[in-house]
Amino acid sequence: MATHLKGFMFWIAFVASLGGLLFGFDTAVISGAEKQIQAVYGLNDFAHGFTMATALIGTILGALFCGKPAEKFGRKRSLIVIGFLYLISAVFSGAIVNWYAFMFFRFIGGLAVGASSVVGPMYIAEISPAKWRGRFVCFFQFNIVLGIVLAYFSNYWIAGVENDWQWMIIAESVPALLFSVLMFTIPESPRWLVKTGNPDAAVSVFARTGESDVEGEMAEIRKSLAADGVKGGRLFQKKYWKPILIAFLIATINQLSGINAILYYAPRLLEESGVFREGAMLQSIIIGLTNLTFTMLGMFIIDKVGRRTLIAIGAVGMVVCQAMVARGFALEAFHGYYMLLFLMGYVAFFALSLGATIWVVIAEVFPNDVRAGGQVFGSMTHWVWSALLTWFFPMCLSIGGQYIFTFFSVIAALALLFAWWMPETKGKSLEQIQKELVKE
Repeated sequence: MATHLKGFMFWIAFVASLGGLLFGFDTAVISGAEKQIQAVYGLNDFAHGFTMATALIGTILGALFCGKPAEKFGRKRSLIVIGFLYLISAVFSGAIVNWYAFMFFRFIGGLAVGASSVVGPMYIAEISPAKWRGRFVCFFQFNIVLGIVLAYFSNYWIAGVENDWQWMIIAESVPALLFSVLMFTIPESPRWLVKTGNPDAAVSVFARTGESDVEGEMAEIRKSLAADGVKGGRLFQKKYWKPILIAFLIATINQLSGINAILYYAPRLLEESGVFREGAMLQSIIIGLTNLTFTMLGMFIIDKVGRRTLIAIGAVGMVVCQAMVARGFALEAFHGYYMLLFLMGYVAFFALSLGATIWVVIAEVFPNDVRAGGQVFGSMTHWVWSALLTWFFPMCLSIGGQYIFTFFSVIAALALLFAWWMPETKGKSLEQIQKELVKE
């Protein structure tokens, strides 16, 4: 029976985190097409950076405005709508060869990515038993990385066919349709059901997902909600300063250590180090597989070693690897394999630490009553930095790669200080974490 319950919970986490797979696929698929997009539309570096960042501007707004629909209509329905937004974006941004249409439909995809990064982890955190929560929320990050790898493979296989950049983008429609359909097979969040006055349905969901103390969990949820009222509290209050700061710092350090710049521009970085386009595509796959492997490792050990330890270990490795890439640019001494080695090293340490923990931590630290708002805040912070970095990275690279990679290395060093300061949340219920972080 226990095996069956865990299997059902695994299925829930798998389906919900397919939104993460689309998130990752959308992030990386553009890397194979970005140079051709620049050529097709005749864009300078500034316009090209803005075009690449259009989807990320959408992510900011998607993250900002998805909280209220998720509260009103539920996490499940919101995720279904998100899946169809991915589908629309994939089909039309690839099929219509017009710069303005391309940016519009990439923006629609960005709305889906931003909303997915809020609603997906929130849903999984709310439905998972405490002893499995870190692993299952981390599964969202695993699927982000799996989506990145699949996008790299897809780009590699499609490269060379006529209008290949368009087909690279349209390929995302397949997992988007699968996600939308499978979402109908999983239940609603039990915590949302309690908030909206349906406790019997919440009890049923808890029983099906393997919660060992259903009555105790229900009592904790009611007590937590009673503190501020079930209709939704105001996030920006003094008592929530610590969860807010934790979410802001982990999202900021995550992006400003350079991960999305590398994922979006991996083929370009590798080409500049002397690798031909086909070789750069193949080496991008190697970077993606490194990301996937170490994300899996982080997923399996996060509930054993804890969030703080993973971040601390990763910080040290990220500092070294980004510093070595900066050195390569400064001395003009790098070649394809040098660049590949240290980019792989950075991605490995990032995946094990900040990659594995960001969505877990943001989903955990906010109380039930303001979790949707807190998830929006953390995700929006993440996407604002990502959009700005993606927009300006081509210009920074043209000025001198050593400067931007030195900056990435300094930010990675701050992750070590963050790990020392942040509280550990492993093995605790969401309500226990609330008691520790929120002081009336």
